[in-house]
Amino acid sequence: MSPQEQSQKDDGFVSIEEQYVVDSIESFRKDPIARMAQNAVTQTTVDDIAMNREVVTDIDFSFSTQLDKWTATNQKRSGRCWMFAALNLLRVGAMQKMNRKEFEFSQNFTLFWDKFERANYVLEEIIHTADLGVDDRLVAFLLSQPLSDGGQWNMAVNIIQKHGLVTKSVMPETESSSNTRRMNGILTERLRQCARDIRNATSQDIIALRQIKKTALTDIWRILCIHLGTPPREFLWQYHDKDGEFCREGKMTPQAFAQKYITLPIEEYICLVHDPRNPIGKTYTVQSLGNVVGGEKVVYLNIDIAYMKSLTAKMLEDGIPVWFGCDVGKQMRRDFGLWDAQLFDYQNLYQVDLNLSKAERLLYHQTQMTHAMLFTGVDMVEGRPRRWRVENSWGCDNGRKGFYAMNDSWFDAYMFEIAAPKSMIKKELLAAFEEEPTQLPAWDPMGSLATETLLL
Repeated sequence: MSPQEQSQKDDGFVSIEEQYVVDSIESFRKDPIARMAQNAVTQTTVDDIAMNREVVTDIDFSFSTQLDKWTATNQKRSGRCWMFAALNLLRVGAMQKMNRKEFEFSQNFTLFWDKFERANYVLEEIIHTADLGVDDRLVAFLLSQPLSDGGQWNMAVNIIQKHGLVTKSVMPETESSSNTRRMNGILTERLRQCARDIRNATSQDIIALRQIKKTALTDIWRILCIHLGTPPREFLWQYHDKDGEFCREGKMTPQAFAQKYITLPIEEYICLVHDPRNPIGKTYTVQSLGNVVGGEKVVYLNIDIAYMKSLTAKMLEDGIPVWFGCDVGKQMRRDFGLWDAQLFDYQNLYQVDLNLSKAERLLYHQTQMTHAMLFTGVDMVEGRPRRWRVENSWGCDNGRKGFYAMNDSWFDAYMFEIAAPKSMIKKELLAAFEEEPTQLPAWDPMGSLATETLLL
């Protein structure tokens, strides 16, 4: 007998009956704490009521190590956080090499190439799954958000290694790069139309299917150029440094520009995650996650949270900012620029026990990676981190001119991933990284940064 059939035979509580509603109303009416909470929350935001004032007043925004001497960037109404975080990391060395106080690589340039490469990547996946039903879970997932703004560290490396970088002045922001929703809708419609054509083709010959794909990519290129501008093949680069000296590099290709001004060994960086659902010291990948066909695979090495903290602190103390992924919206105040695991006391406000563990929150869809940013500082007390400084990409009008403080309690609860060079990682862990990774399904939360990033 199925659980549903069994429940229909039980005499217990199955459907909500009138007497239960009457009792609930009376119980609430007799609860003075609940009524007081109702009076407050119906007049103002719940976060203002639940906020732990002691946590807020305890923050002084000072850090024993602080690297940033630049202004925050702004992804605006787009989900390019992973891309901004990667370029924000790389611009640090570029500014030092150019002897400049401020500099930005073009985020529009990398957006263009990510969209174009990802369209090709997704259509290849559609070709390879053409024998599955359109309502197969993998096919449905591929079609649900085929050209999301989201991405991963390895995907940023793929774009940079293949297409290079340019300065922001050469390919500046456009209305659509700063507000991607409408463009994404048009691109997605054309891509889904191509998926239909591939799946309905009378011939399933791979060459014929790729010709259908090529026709669609021609249209996608045109749409991208209309929205974002045409990416340059070469450009003239000259500038004044912070001492007023004029520097002329002459004509450069994007690949030459990246080679000259990237000072970190990005090809040596790997992704480390804290995924308490799965064994530590093992590697994982996510099915159908990527953006460049033949590019670097997205692979995660699972580590414990204590080692993630120590490695992050070590990199910062060595003068290296750290790219990371987290669940940004939990226990956060944008106006204060603050994260703390106990920032909002919802349990006492609602008188409800909220007790899912980090692993359980992953399993039951209560948490996932939604945003990537950059660590630029840490406050160490007696060898232990107390607080972390974060460069966000939401502009200068929130936090402390775009920079945030993350209390260490929040790191434990909502941090999931960092990117770090192999040279700084324990040898026994690197050995595990060389093993064949376990493949997680395409919809696993470890792939969510590439599909579910926060669209401002």
